Amino acid sequence: MRELNAILTIATRDFIKFTRDRGRIIATFIFPFIFIGVLGGSLQSNLAQNAGYNFLEFIFAGVLGQTLFQSTASGIISLIEDRENDFSQEIFVSPISRYSIIIGKILGESLVAMVQIIGILIFGLIVGVPISLIHFVSLIPFFLIVCMLGGAFGIFVIGNLASQRTANQIFPFVMFPQFFLAGVFSPIKNLPLPLFILSRIAPMTYGVDLIRSVYYAGNPAYDKVVLFSTQTNLLVIGSFFIIFLVFGTFMFVRNERNR
Repeated sequence: MRELNAILTIATRDFIKFTRDRGRIIATFIFPFIFIGVLGGSLQSNLAQNAGYNFLEFIFAGVLGQTLFQSTASGIISLIEDRENDFSQEIFVSPISRYSIIIGKILGESLVAMVQIIGILIFGLIVGVPISLIHFVSLIPFFLIVCMLGGAFGIFVIGNLASQRTANQIFPFVMFPQFFLAGVFSPIKNLPLPLFILSRIAPMTYGVDLIRSVYYAGNPAYDKVVLFSTQTNLLVIGSFFIIFLVFGTFMFVRNERNR
């Protein structure tokens, strides 16, 4: 119970910080307009006929996966801010597992990402993306899985970073290329060999594809837009999660001890 209470306390703290950040809340509703409305609408009008499926739906499902992954991963940067404010020192000397602290942080940022998904859903309905409430609810467990992957990736990236400024500079370089390698905005089934290898290494690929595999289940366009089965995506995501969480936590805690 002590570990569970610690996880919930840390998660609640992060969610409350989000609710007090008006700029981040406003951005939650701006980015769906840019990604789905502007970019999706442009691709729909230019490429939909040749592709044979609805590009708005394709990008809608991709943006769902990308937002969950990126939001949770980026939110983990605040651990470095906590370190600079010595807050992390206080929680790391407490008698709870280091993994409970990290999982609490990931859970808190996952809750934040889930709020952002509401904005994407609302905008998707406005522009005519067909998704029912039941269909959306069925996706929620998979949303959480992608969030956990993003959070573990985030702790893996920041494990050896010394300052928030460094993290803010490095994160875009490891995150933005994945938008394209993961096929958020365009199909990636047929790629040149170097890009094919990079796309299969990028963890966001499997988060985006997991959401699409569930979203397009039973849809005639399934084989055109989905790379792997839901089971394969879950297996790869589980492997990535364990690797990122174990090594990321180890590196972050080691740096805390060396301060």
